[in-house]
Amino acid sequence: MFCKRSLLGFCLLFSCLPLRSQKSFNYLFEQGMEGYACFRIPALVTTAKGHLLAFAEARKGSCSDTGDIDLVMRTSQDGGKSWGKMQVIWDDGKNVCGNPAPILEKRNGTIFLLMTWNLGSDHERDIIAGTSKDTRRIFITQSSDEGQSWSTPKEITSSTKKPNWTWYATGPCHGIQLTKRSGYRDRLVIPCDHIEAESKHYYSHTIYSDDLGETWKLGGSTPQHQVNECSVAETGDGALLLNMRNYDRTQKNRKLSQSTDGGINWSTLTDDSTLIEPICQASLIGNLKGGRKNRLYFSNPASQEKRERMTLRLSKDNGKTWHKSLLIHAGPSAYSDLVLLKGKKIGILYEGGQSSAYEGIAFELISIKDLE
Repeated sequence: MFCKRSLLGFCLLFSCLPLRSQKSFNYLFEQGMEGYACFRIPALVTTAKGHLLAFAEARKGSCSDTGDIDLVMRTSQDGGKSWGKMQVIWDDGKNVCGNPAPILEKRNGTIFLLMTWNLGSDHERDIIAGTSKDTRRIFITQSSDEGQSWSTPKEITSSTKKPNWTWYATGPCHGIQLTKRSGYRDRLVIPCDHIEAESKHYYSHTIYSDDLGETWKLGGSTPQHQVNECSVAETGDGALLLNMRNYDRTQKNRKLSQSTDGGINWSTLTDDSTLIEPICQASLIGNLKGGRKNRLYFSNPASQEKRERMTLRLSKDNGKTWHKSLLIHAGPSAYSDLVLLKGKKIGILYEGGQSSAYEGIAFELISIKDLE
């Protein structure tokens, strides 16, 4: 009896809370689902009607970046509370279909999904070395019915990739549509990266469309290298802020660049010492409804040691400083994407698990007031 009372007292004292390592995940995509060995590379977008679309790479044989990889999606019609069945957007046999970068064209409600492709037998190292059978190619598909159906993927490599570029990636995360304060109202902008054949240098760049997504053109590349996967947001003064994965191993933090001409030219790279990283993808999203009091939100595994500690941050001054952070998951975590939702909420879709970051892709709703 004494032991039972002691145990009860211990539980009351500590509220019998579960250990952080036993976090419960709301997996939209989980290892083994529908015969896929692994899911990676999350991306999010809201539709004109407010539906939420979550994208990922569905990898058949393993978590490898090459091989048989399909591009899949799930839909929520209630702000992320419940989700429909998984839908395959693009399956090209045993080849790689991935790097989802969705964007909503707000004028007509069309959703565009930018993607990359390569032969499943071609490894990244071979594409970079120029010894692969084929190369990375850029494709686009679109939906005019809230993501229920998608057009046949169309290749746009010739207008969005230079001949001397080898590796190439769209996103992976959402694109943005610019406001009138940028001077390039309604321009669609997608963050991308590439590698040069001769130098083998990594660069971030953007592509854009000024004609309702009909044609896509190359924007500018960063003037310095050692950066690749990136996310872009418009700030309160109309500039574009590019936030990049950094391969400078002496400075494990994010790199930044700005554009004042809609993504055609980018400024010299700078460091953000607050945004530490273990060399990984991240997501940046802006809320311009406050005018010049624009809010920026950023997510990444905030650790310089390994992919762990998925963290959401808030900036009230266009990314100059970060005012508050919120730990989403202390354990293994990697890629992520963010979306702003009604009811002053943020949706985060991220890779995470108990022992590995690649056990699944989870979705969480966060109240903005928790960051203010």
